Amino acid sequence: MFKKIVFGILVFAVALSACSTGATSSPASAPVHIKLPMGYIPTVQYAPFYVAVQKGYFAAENIEVEFDYSFETDGVALVGANTLQFALVSGEQVLLARAQGLPVVYVLAWYQQYPISVVSHVDENIQTPDELAGKRIGLPGLFGANYVGLRALLYAAGLKESDVTLDSIGFNQVEALAARQEQAVVGYTANEPIVLRAKGYTVNEIRVSDYVQLASNGILTNETTLAEKPELVRAFNRAVVRGLKDTIANPDEAYEICKSFVENLAQADETVQKQVLNASIAMWVTDKPGYSNPTAWENMQTILLEMGLYPEPVDLSKAFSNNYLPEE
Repeated sequence: MFKKIVFGILVFAVALSACSTGATSSPASAPVHIKLPMGYIPTVQYAPFYVAVQKGYFAAENIEVEFDYSFETDGVALVGANTLQFALVSGEQVLLARAQGLPVVYVLAWYQQYPISVVSHVDENIQTPDELAGKRIGLPGLFGANYVGLRALLYAAGLKESDVTLDSIGFNQVEALAARQEQAVVGYTANEPIVLRAKGYTVNEIRVSDYVQLASNGILTNETTLAEKPELVRAFNRAVVRGLKDTIANPDEAYEICKSFVENLAQADETVQKQVLNASIAMWVTDKPGYSNPTAWENMQTILLEMGLYPEPVDLSKAFSNNYLPEE
């Protein structure tokens, strides 16, 4: 089990002899402690956040970060209740939470592309979404980004869920496809396809991002934090964007930094892990780091409504904001 890692930087005011009376300067304010739900185990895919800590970008904003590797939905609920101020979440979780009345707001788009792919052996001849018709497809379950991504591909092809056979197989996509228990599996673009190829399998990959733009992973906060501490949100986002830019500009440096945060990374297959990092970076690159494209949110809402996950459209203008990003 991975240990949670806490990194804090405490800034002390140095007492200065101001005059013969021995007056001292006022102490600097203590850093704001942020417990950040990550939604997954430690991985090189979190490199921008590790870089931001290691290079002092959070400290420069008077913030200390505690990484919490809990389930994504836990983070959404805690931020919605204002128990925590930030979390990393995927776009569908934001709209599902808003539909349930949780006052959460997405304030920074980390991923610009939805990171889900459908993978199959080449001899299955599944190269486009319409060729999924009639196929048996394995995925962790009828929940989360894997399920939403698959439904988006089916929607793009004019297919319904009843046109395919879905198997809930847990997080065993690599093993299931390798053993040909499934004709295709759904997984993360920077994970399952890379692992399968590293194991010597020749696979086809259908990326959701090649067919539809959806709101993806980013920073979640809540209406109370935005109303009462808008500068904290801006400061947090500034640190994240600095870490993101540095990771994109220097992946090798970022990879080395990850070794201090990801247990056993130094002993892992470096070739594979760097492929994971580079595949992730390709989904982060943009001319406007952190910017949320309104079309991606409109598309996400269309898919979720088509899936019947909530009955009425939510107000997208309240679900996300670009007003707290660093100035160009």
